[in-house]
Amino acid sequence: MIFLPQPSSLSYGEGTFTIHYDSRIFLDSESPAELFSAAQLLQQEIETQTGFRPAICRRHQPVGSHLIYLTASPELSREAYTLAVTPENITICGSLESGVLYGVQTLRQMIRQAGAVLPTVLISDKPAMENRGFYHDATRGRVPTLSYLKQLADTLSFYKINQLQLYIEHSYLFDDLTEMWRDDTPLTAEDILELDRYCKGLGIDLVPSLASFGHLYKLLCTKSYAHLCELEGSASAPFSFYDRQAHHTLDITNPESLSLAKHILSEYMQLFSSKYFNLCADETFDLGKGASRALAEEKGTTVIYTEFVTELANYITESGRTPMFWSDVISQEPEAYHLLPKNLICLHWDYASNVSSERLTRLANSGAEHLYVCPGVQGWNQLINKYHEAYENISRMARYGHERHAMGLLNTDWGDYGHINHPDFSRIGMIYGAAFSWNADILPEEEINRQISVLEFGDASGKLVSVLDLLCHQDAYPWRTAVMVQEALELHQDKEEAAELLRSCAEGDADAANASIDALCAVLYEKAGTVRPENRPMIYAYLLAADGLKVLNRLLPFLRASLLSEGTLPEKEDCFALAGDLERWLHSYKELWRTVSKESELYRIAHVFCWYADLLRDLNA
Repeated sequence: MIFLPQPSSLSYGEGTFTIHYDSRIFLDSESPAELFSAAQLLQQEIETQTGFRPAICRRHQPVGSHLIYLTASPELSREAYTLAVTPENITICGSLESGVLYGVQTLRQMIRQAGAVLPTVLISDKPAMENRGFYHDATRGRVPTLSYLKQLADTLSFYKINQLQLYIEHSYLFDDLTEMWRDDTPLTAEDILELDRYCKGLGIDLVPSLASFGHLYKLLCTKSYAHLCELEGSASAPFSFYDRQAHHTLDITNPESLSLAKHILSEYMQLFSSKYFNLCADETFDLGKGASRALAEEKGTTVIYTEFVTELANYITESGRTPMFWSDVISQEPEAYHLLPKNLICLHWDYASNVSSERLTRLANSGAEHLYVCPGVQGWNQLINKYHEAYENISRMARYGHERHAMGLLNTDWGDYGHINHPDFSRIGMIYGAAFSWNADILPEEEINRQISVLEFGDASGKLVSVLDLLCHQDAYPWRTAVMVQEALELHQDKEEAAELLRSCAEGDADAANASIDALCAVLYEKAGTVRPENRPMIYAYLLAADGLKVLNRLLPFLRASLLSEGTLPEKEDCFALAGDLERWLHSYKELWRTVSKESELYRIAHVFCWYADLLRDLNA
């Protein structure tokens, strides 16, 4: 029997318990109303896995056998629970704060594997880390649909994750910022309010997260607010996947900037029940290089950064929330940490697969009393997440967090370069974070991959995740490089820049990579009919992404011949054939995108593929 996360204490007994068609789920008559939601989750799981639906009852003294009894105890610590499966009955006793829910989620994992006949077991469980979060980018390409966000919350709760943050820059429909979102498909107040309610029922705190200092590309490109950009002229520059992240920082010397930041913070925070607010304030790359240059020369860039963050943090505190911010700027000069408010929660991110604890230690020693560790699922910039790199990064950061007694772990899922990867591809990395934050014992990579294959996907062989990890590394012409080459040629008219980027793919063997993809896809096709039915659409998404890797890989010899003069330029028929394949793949990709995401910035990804298709047709014109 597989449990993710692993329980603190587990022992098996003799015999089995059978869930009968007339079994009932009993709630203690004195238990809080929230238990009914947990009982419904269990009821639905039993029906899905067995075909019969036990009734939910509420009575002080349940009678009979083959019962499932849910009760809450104020004596248990936060989120703790016990689960006892005996040959006669099942009893879940949990804390008032999500303990019963987590006991139910553990029982659901058992039912998902064993059906109606369960092994007898005694589990006593509680989390090693108080806050276990997932951070989902809802700005840089994809704006998820509400239905998808609810599905995401279902998965997070199943693996005992208790915080969710959505990264927002311009993709919320602010009342009086129509110029910012007019060409987008933003989330609405009703979306957020409904998601907040839904998450709360699953033991998840939906924490607001809003760019309020740097990364304000669309806001600072409007005619109304372009004058508040640190760098003059940024608003008139053509769109670039790179530039949209590298610039567009507020001019803090203009009093309007603070007023604007407070305005958007105030409007957004009112939608959430959470006591936290992430003001972001990361990657303010341009600070001190434009409008604030003189001030930075007088005080220092770090000082003026901390002064503005302090203003924002104090405003959030005065509004009754606890502020959070990203650590990257202050970690460059951690000795200045004392300039920030004491209650500010520091979100320390580092995404290197071989990440050390040095920066975290320096922050902690410099006064960062409230710390989260923030690894990443390694999905940005590419069609399929890099799972080995995600495991290495997440497992190390989780271990450092436990050693430092961090407040929590916030596992990040960014959408750089258009968020081209399907969001469900981050599920494997998300489970790594869930498992390693709940339980301080870090499972070996091969073992947790086997467990995820079996529990999440229903793959009896336990090898599916390992196959996906091989597949994701077959990108001879990575998406990020493809975008940078396109921008070098289209935006900069710089063939040498494009050529240099192509040389970075010198080791990329497109034919060998595509042969490996074909072999791995053959395995996926075998799995398509055997994995859990609800996850079969994910197999299709992986197969489609694999074809995306192949068509991008096939571009390499064409580009090398035209830009590097390596090899013979392909025949016109071959150029036109590949152009058509790019467009056919794009059509299928668009259809899949729209199943989970609003239209958002799909057109930007389409532009890159169409640009390459046009380039191919021009090569032998």
